[in-house]
Amino acid sequence: ICLSLADQLERVFLRLGHAETDEQLQHIISKFLPPVLLKLSSTQEGVRKKVMELLVHLNKRIKSRPKIQLPVETLLVQYQDPAAASFVTNFTIIYIKMGYPRLDVEKQCELAPTLLTAMEGKPQPQQDGLMHLLIPTLFHMKYPSEPSKVASPFILVEKPKTVHLLLDFMLDVLLMPYGFVLNETQSRSAPASPQGTAASGGTAGPGLPQPPPGMSFYAAKRVIGETPWSPEQLEQCKLGIVKFIEAEQVPEVEAVVHLVIASSDTRHSVATAADLELKSKQSIIDWNNPSIINKMYKVYLGDIPLKTKEGAALKPELKREPVSTRVKLKILPHLLRSRLAAETFPANIQVVYDGLFGANTNNKLRLLSLQFVHHICVVCPDNNKPLGLMLLNGLTKLINEYKEDPKLLCVAYSAVGKLSSRMPQLFTKDIALVQQFFEAMCKEDSEVRLAIQEALSMMVGAYASLQGALLNLMEALVAAYMGKPEVQVRQVAMKFASTVFASDHVPSRYLLLLAAGDPREEVHSEAQRVLRAVPAQGTEKEGSKPMPSFPDMVSYIQEKASQRMKTPAKYIVGNSTLPFNPSAFGEIILYLRMCLAHSAGAMPTSQSLADMQDNAPAIARYVQSLLCEEQLSSSPKGGESNPVQVYIELLQQLLSAIGGVPVMYCLLEVVSVCPQKLAPKFIDRIDWIKSLMNTNKEDMRELAAQLYAVVVSTMSGNELKTAVQNLIKITKDTHNPETQHGAILALGYMVGRYLSKRKSSTDSQNKEQPMSTNLQEDEELICSATKTIGSFLESSSSLLTIAACTALGEIGRNGALLIPSEGSGFTKLHFELNSGCLFTTNQSHCFDLYFQMKERAIQTLGYFPVGDGEFPHQKKLLQGLMDSVEAKQVELQFTVGEAITSAALGTSSVAARDAWTCNEEEYIAPTDMKSNDVVPWVLNSILSKHINSPNPHVRQASCIWLLSLVKKLNQHKEIKSHLKEIQTAFISILSDPDELSQDVASKGLGLVYELGTEQDQQELVSTLVETLMTGKRVKHAVSEDTEVFQGGSLGKTPDGQTLSTYKELCALASDLNQPDLVYKFMNLANHHAMWNSRKGAAFGFNMIAAKAGEQLAPYLSQLVPRLYRYQFDPNLGIRQAMTSIWDALVTDKTAVDKYLKDILQDVISNLTSNMWRVRESSCLALNDLIRGRQLDDIIDQLPEIWETLFRVRDDIKESVRKAADLTLKTLSKVCVRMCEPSSAAAQRTVAVLLPCLLDKGILSNVSEVRALSIQTLVKISKSAGCRLKPHAPRLIPALLESLSVLEPQVLNYLSLRATEQEKVRGRLLSLISSLCLQHLDVSVLGELIPRLCDLLKSGVGLGTKGGCASVIVSLTIQCPQDLTPYTGKLMSALLNGLNDRSSVVQKSFAFALGHLVRTAKDSSVEKLLQKLNDWYLEKEEPIYKSSCALTVHAIGHYSPDVLKSHASQALPLAFLGMHEVSDEEKGENADSNLWSEVWQDHVPGSFGGIRLYMTELIAITQKALQSQSWKMKAQGAAAMASIAKQQTGSLVSPYLGMVLSALLQGLSGRTWAGKEELLKAIGTVVSACSGELKKSVPGQPSIPEIIELVLKECRKDNLVYKMAALKCSADVLHSAQEDRFQELADILIPLIKKNSPTSALSQKEKEEEDEEDDIDEKRKELKTEALLCAFETLGKAWPKNSATQERYQLELCQLMCERLKLSTWRVQLGVLQSMKAYFQGLILLEKDQQDSPALTEILTESCTAITFPLGLLPSICHTYILRFKLMTHTFSSKKMSSVFTVVTRFLCIKCDEMRRIDLTKIYNGLFC
Repeated sequence: ICLSLADQLERVFLRLGHAETDEQLQHIISKFLPPVLLKLSSTQEGVRKKVMELLVHLNKRIKSRPKIQLPVETLLVQYQDPAAASFVTNFTIIYIKMGYPRLDVEKQCELAPTLLTAMEGKPQPQQDGLMHLLIPTLFHMKYPSEPSKVASPFILVEKPKTVHLLLDFMLDVLLMPYGFVLNETQSRSAPASPQGTAASGGTAGPGLPQPPPGMSFYAAKRVIGETPWSPEQLEQCKLGIVKFIEAEQVPEVEAVVHLVIASSDTRHSVATAADLELKSKQSIIDWNNPSIINKMYKVYLGDIPLKTKEGAALKPELKREPVSTRVKLKILPHLLRSRLAAETFPANIQVVYDGLFGANTNNKLRLLSLQFVHHICVVCPDNNKPLGLMLLNGLTKLINEYKEDPKLLCVAYSAVGKLSSRMPQLFTKDIALVQQFFEAMCKEDSEVRLAIQEALSMMVGAYASLQGALLNLMEALVAAYMGKPEVQVRQVAMKFASTVFASDHVPSRYLLLLAAGDPREEVHSEAQRVLRAVPAQGTEKEGSKPMPSFPDMVSYIQEKASQRMKTPAKYIVGNSTLPFNPSAFGEIILYLRMCLAHSAGAMPTSQSLADMQDNAPAIARYVQSLLCEEQLSSSPKGGESNPVQVYIELLQQLLSAIGGVPVMYCLLEVVSVCPQKLAPKFIDRIDWIKSLMNTNKEDMRELAAQLYAVVVSTMSGNELKTAVQNLIKITKDTHNPETQHGAILALGYMVGRYLSKRKSSTDSQNKEQPMSTNLQEDEELICSATKTIGSFLESSSSLLTIAACTALGEIGRNGALLIPSEGSGFTKLHFELNSGCLFTTNQSHCFDLYFQMKERAIQTLGYFPVGDGEFPHQKKLLQGLMDSVEAKQVELQFTVGEAITSAALGTSSVAARDAWTCNEEEYIAPTDMKSNDVVPWVLNSILSKHINSPNPHVRQASCIWLLSLVKKLNQHKEIKSHLKEIQTAFISILSDPDELSQDVASKGLGLVYELGTEQDQQELVSTLVETLMTGKRVKHAVSEDTEVFQGGSLGKTPDGQTLSTYKELCALASDLNQPDLVYKFMNLANHHAMWNSRKGAAFGFNMIAAKAGEQLAPYLSQLVPRLYRYQFDPNLGIRQAMTSIWDALVTDKTAVDKYLKDILQDVISNLTSNMWRVRESSCLALNDLIRGRQLDDIIDQLPEIWETLFRVRDDIKESVRKAADLTLKTLSKVCVRMCEPSSAAAQRTVAVLLPCLLDKGILSNVSEVRALSIQTLVKISKSAGCRLKPHAPRLIPALLESLSVLEPQVLNYLSLRATEQEKVRGRLLSLISSLCLQHLDVSVLGELIPRLCDLLKSGVGLGTKGGCASVIVSLTIQCPQDLTPYTGKLMSALLNGLNDRSSVVQKSFAFALGHLVRTAKDSSVEKLLQKLNDWYLEKEEPIYKSSCALTVHAIGHYSPDVLKSHASQALPLAFLGMHEVSDEEKGENADSNLWSEVWQDHVPGSFGGIRLYMTELIAITQKALQSQSWKMKAQGAAAMASIAKQQTGSLVSPYLGMVLSALLQGLSGRTWAGKEELLKAIGTVVSACSGELKKSVPGQPSIPEIIELVLKECRKDNLVYKMAALKCSADVLHSAQEDRFQELADILIPLIKKNSPTSALSQKEKEEEDEEDDIDEKRKELKTEALLCAFETLGKAWPKNSATQERYQLELCQLMCERLKLSTWRVQLGVLQSMKAYFQGLILLEKDQQDSPALTEILTESCTAITFPLGLLPSICHTYILRFKLMTHTFSSKKMSSVFTVVTRFLCIKCDEMRRIDLTKIYNGLFC
């Protein structure tokens, strides 16, 4: 055996040696190399040596001959043999590496999958080598455009290890820089590679060259391989990898990192391709996939040595370097998309530090790294302290060290702010960072300053819980920066002061007060907002109060003021020095007043002086307690340290320097609340107070006058008298109105206080100081003062008149006017009349003063009976007030109401109290005063007269008065005894059209109900309910003065809805079985703006509403549903009233969720109410209810809601329809969201919704309902995903049916005549694309397919049919195997619909069939093609032919393999179809183009295709020729002719016989249009194959048989067909050299004579001929064509038979010559061509012929005839004569003399100019 192996090897060696050419060598190598390699496993040493020797020789030969191919395929098979020895495989791979690159590209691509397969289980170096071979091939690989349809070249699904190896290698290839050389040791200091700079780090290891960034030494070495790639080759390799990934050959998750790295490539082609692929997959890549993120981190960071066993075990050559900066810039944006990336610790912090501080970082990378920090701050858990600490350290380091780019610093500061919001615990104890940021804000430019401001604003929350020393530090820090010049610094400091410290922290409040005086609006406005906002309960920090205590705050302010007075911080105004600037000082005073009120237990407010005065009695008690503490204090400096005294001193200080009405009020208030103790301290400053009475501000003078009166009233008698006298004197100084104004007011307030004190003189503590020792003198002085004041009632100055009214009112309120009641001069009646005149006066100037004057006059009139129990004109005064109603003065009527109440009650009125020290509730009227109560009279007057007035303004005013009486006198016996009458009065006002009147009446009704006993309440309820529900109104008498329409109401349609609000309230109460609740509702319905005014608020309805709300709380479950709906009522009044009730009752924000089902049930039941207003409000309420809310608990009610809304959408009222439409759209969005996969109840929602939408929605008669249903279904199908699977059999057909509904009718109409079918079809397919077909499988198809088939057969509309076809196409792609059992049914349904009138439907069905045949059985496809064949050949309608063309074309285009399998059926039909004759009108035939495309795409050239399918082609053309349709016959003839022409010269037996037999068979029968094609084909075949036809072959027609049949056709009567037959016979006879001239002459000569003119036409006849009709022209043209054909046939059929020539030569010559003389130029040309053939075949011209007379006659006749056509061209005659001489050189001179004579005669003919054509060329050709 050993010898035989050696011999074999020797023989191989010998054959190698004898190989002289490359081909021989390649043949030997291909045959022997694989077996020779196998011999390496031999156990014999000699054999192995011989093999090695042979291989060495072979290597030398191969390397010098690069074109020699190696048997790579065989070697690969041998390499994969598991039984092969390792020695053999090692050598085998050497030759695989050597041979693979030598293969052509196609072969490499073919073997590429084998390379991958061969890698499995092989050593790593060999795997690397194979991958090095594979990668360049990827660029040339062809991948299927639709991987789901065609098998992928690489099948890697079951080879995860191979995929891992391949992807690792690909990653290294993508990371490899262009032009990198490994054998040169590189260090980090070396220039960066073109790929980008390397990351920080040391060298790869001791003695190892530096690898490129991102790679290890080993990775670089294996990519470079044995034959390094050039930069261009490497670019191709990278492009190939991108293409490989694009083709989805590996899982997308595994290849994302590769695309990211490729997108950073330095070559544009690679980066662009990868970038585009990344963008296309952006939406489907899960950036939170751990596999993707971990890979990205590993690539980004490289192999960082860790202090672990794994880290220590990593070999230096395997250690990967971090990637270059260029790659990092591409990776980071993708990490920013990932939540997981931000949570992956510590990799995230490593990336941040590398980007911020790495050796090769740049600004762009730093910016991205900071953005990544922002991302981490948003995403990371707040308990990861190490991460937060490292981030904070890194950011602070960057901020401290990096100052180059301001934008970067901005982002860094912002990141610190975000980190503080996420992890406040890191910052709480780090106050130094705050100080650092404040300092930076002072120094940085404006852009960075704003960023620091934002960061500090976010950091505030981290310091909100500071305590102890840290809090003190923060206080000092904030105080230090509160005065900095930069506005942003002050803003942030103010924010720290307001947030970090508790609201009762005195130092921080002080800082805020300083900020409130800042010159910049953004600072002081925010500080004021914080200071004036009273914290709500529960918002203060634990243990803190809403405000500091008054003593503490005053003490701190005093301390700081003292300190500031000694520093430059003080503020100088004129001669005064203030511790604070005026703005801050004013804010300090107001804040101290708020603290005072808060400490006193009142609500701290600083909005209006009137509101502040309401708190005065409570402040009075508190101030007195503070002053009592002072007296009890044993401290000698108690007075100085008393907070009240300090407060007064601050007030005086600011008032002296600046002034200000609020400050003046605060001083007046604090003195007036305790005048006995505080007023005496101002006696020394009385002149200062008097100076304040002379200021130019009216309010200031009034307040100063009050203070003056308070202080003076505490003086001794003489001083008091002197003061009064001085004031009386001042009032007479007419030169200074301001001084007069102040004096009048001071006089009034002084007299008032004096009378008040005298009235309460029984109290020893308050015993008055008499003005003098004589009481009469006092009264005279008071009388004088009163008269002085009264004199100003008639003043021309409104200001003084108002002051007089105020002063008189103050006197009258406190005591009786010490003047006569009646008589002359100043009397009480005089004052009353004057005040009444002021009240009723109309002045056009200065409306504010005019209104104020009226208001003061009314108040004064109301006060007169209060202080004087014996006022004689009380009723007259009241009557005057009630009779003086004016229009459009509603607020004034509230004042009138108060005045009437006070005047009617008289001395018992609360108006008599001291407002500074006593509340209304606390006031007790003195018992020793005479009672002047006239309430019964007033009440009777209002109820009997005014409330029933026909004047609506009077009714409105009387309603307001009545409300005032009921509110103020609710305990008065007269009110309680007339509750029913009062209710009746209020009810009568409810029906007034004025909203305020209604609202006032409703409030009055509520108050009346509260005042009654239980029995009274029952009677009141029944009366109210009856009135409201029956709608009875009080009839008002109409007189000539009655105002029918109020101003502004004229032109409004009376809708009878004035009582609607109250009817609804009543109905609401009745539904609860609690009719009395209507009063509560009326109290709650505060929707009129009047109640927000000062006058309205005085009635205190807020408190009543709160009480009513508590009483209604038990009925919430019944009220909430109704109230919720009422909030959307179209009636504005009802809506406002119900909204007020809702706001008052429903304070719990979760109430709607709590009562969701109840609300929903109420709304649904009212959607179909018989009242349009209820329907509309229900729709709007439902819209609001479902928007943005989780409806998982009411899924079962969704169908009911949808169906009800569908009905309401078709409502008769437009506003209801619009509301329903809005609600439906909202419901659609909500339902689509509920069907998303993330929703817990998605499956249930889909199951509930679909039946409703399918059964009720898309089948609705309302177009808007159908459209919305479809849109909702389409959106659900997109979002619900696999949850639609169980419902697909219903959903898909329903959507398909609706497509036609959605398409406008005009589109369905136009589709029948559309020329741009593609556009229409594209629109339809875009609708279908949303159908969720990817989840279908065999479990669903069984139910879906029958419905689809029904739709295909019975569907109406273009959209439905097109959609069905598209669904079928999608099914063939998604589930082809599952679809196979149902393909037959679908094909049958599609086939039935192919003959649809719409071309779009035809095309869609054909398109579907083209895809469907892939899943069909062969027998089904055969039946389909047979059916199409039958249709095409048998049906004459164009629609059938078009459908056949479309279907076969679709099969060929979309299922070429199927068509190839059935080519013998399909391609002959295509060949026949491509010869379809197009109509002249339509022009180019689209069907024939489709057929041509099918034929050309599936045959190897037209010639080969015909040869291949010759039998089938002839069979189908024969069928076509035998068709009953003439058009089909013509088409068959054209096809047959095409076969003959294509195969010309190559047709041999038996095909020649088959073709000719088919053609001849088609000739039989009558003539039909297109039959000429058969004759042309016969002529062509016989001409080309005459030699073959002469052979006798069975089944093949002989030439005589052919001639007989053709001549038979020549005898047909149809002239056109006859001409074709004649031409065919001429061709056949000419090519076969047969003599059948006699038979032809019998046909042709009569034809020529019949169609020839008898003589030449004269000029006149020509002109007449030109005027003939178009029909004659066509006939003449046909005759001309017949003549031309006849002469052409005669020429071709002219035989070489002497006997025939002898018989016909002269006759034929004469015939031709005669035609030359009489014919047109076209016929002449034809005759001359025939004459040429005649002379060429004339035997007489041959030398051995001696019949000279005959020849002479022929030539003479011919030359004479030739002169006729040549007569037009004299210039060429000489040329032709010479040619005749040459022709006759063989004749004797004698014989030719006559010829020359004739020619000479011809020369003498006078020639005319050429007319129509250049005959020179024609004749030159003729005689050639």
